[in-house]
Amino acid sequence: MKQAVPRPKDKDDVLRLADAEKIRFVLLQFTDILGTLKSVAIPVERLPQALDGQIMFDGSSVHGFARIEESDMFLMPDPRTYVSFSWRDTDRGNTARLICDIYDPDGRPFEGCVRHALKRVMAEARDMGYVMNAGPEAEFFLFHCDDAGRPSLHTHDQGSYFDMSPIDKGKDIRRDMLIALQDVGMEVEASHHEVAPAQHEIGFRYADALDTADNIVTFKTVIRSIANINGLHVTFMPKPITGINGSGMHIHQSLFAGAENVFFDPAAQDQLSEICHYYMGGQLEHARGFTAITNPLVNSYKRLVPGYEAPVFIAWSERNRSPLIRVPARRGVGTRVELRSPDPSCNPYLAMAVTLKAGLDGIERKISSPEPCNLNIYELSEEDRRRYGIGSLPGNLEEALDELLKDEVIQQALGEHILERFVDAKQMEADVYATQVHPWELDQYLAVY
Repeated sequence: MKQAVPRPKDKDDVLRLADAEKIRFVLLQFTDILGTLKSVAIPVERLPQALDGQIMFDGSSVHGFARIEESDMFLMPDPRTYVSFSWRDTDRGNTARLICDIYDPDGRPFEGCVRHALKRVMAEARDMGYVMNAGPEAEFFLFHCDDAGRPSLHTHDQGSYFDMSPIDKGKDIRRDMLIALQDVGMEVEASHHEVAPAQHEIGFRYADALDTADNIVTFKTVIRSIANINGLHVTFMPKPITGINGSGMHIHQSLFAGAENVFFDPAAQDQLSEICHYYMGGQLEHARGFTAITNPLVNSYKRLVPGYEAPVFIAWSERNRSPLIRVPARRGVGTRVELRSPDPSCNPYLAMAVTLKAGLDGIERKISSPEPCNLNIYELSEEDRRRYGIGSLPGNLEEALDELLKDEVIQQALGEHILERFVDAKQMEADVYATQVHPWELDQYLAVY
């Protein structure tokens, strides 16, 4: 493991580190509206110009960014995101990475930049006196590749929750992933085998919303690379296999005012402050509206079904994991809410933006959270759920998009440009899926009708 270095603060720090680490190539990374990581590689000799925002790219070639007549865009690296990738160090030279914001040629932040969208909502929180901290628990599957190197559904183990070797055959690869994550400065809190065969989870330490979104992007890059080195494939597809649990990305969230966790109130009966209850009230009210962002694939809704531990029902609890929001038992500075619906296919910048915006709306409008539901909601009848006032998340992507288009608060978090491009792309995805003939249909109907 390489020796940890302080996070760079400015251009000069980055240039000193790049020289000390003998960097030859730098990847300028950014995330598009759909959550796909993009990259422009430059030789280290161009790093000073890059840090001055002088590297241009063609935005018309990136989905949802710009029309061809307005395509020129500039990458502005964030010096704090500089890391070197130790596993890519070769005799041809070492490689580093910088995450970038995107700007128009006139120097204004590009309205389709998802990092800017999150920064806008974070600024709203700061104006209210708050900083959002978030800590994700990301699940993924680890599969073999076929003889041609293409991903397959063949698993490398039959392990289950918290299993150890020899049942958990992914333990050694997870260890390599953790070392690589630590090498890029991430603080891993825990890792373990998940419920389904070949399913794993890695959780990392909380940070502010922007750093957490950056960390999720880095996390995906690192573990995909380590899996590939070992001849395996990591997928963040929410539900790759029928009949077993899908992959979620639970996000633990809290608000701080300086060093004070404002979700904690030692005088309250449950030691949760009014602000915490308002924050949960806002997220519960807007849950149907932000689900298209936190669960953006047709496949996401194969995970969000009863019976596989996925949170389908709009409620909260301190005692069980069936509702949408769980409040872990810890209090004091560690008081937080756990939003359980997002999956790891989401755009982390947009997911942070919309869930924070929903919570802030709850605080501004004083939306009280309902009574906690400490029952196993999966076992309640539909009539019982109606009696308790427990709603459900959208059942498919089309329904989720309809809810997004009804929710002005969530639309404000995205901005008009991102909203329009995101909805267009996702409606097209849903339409294409709806018109395809799937293997299940052939199995059910071809020989019968």
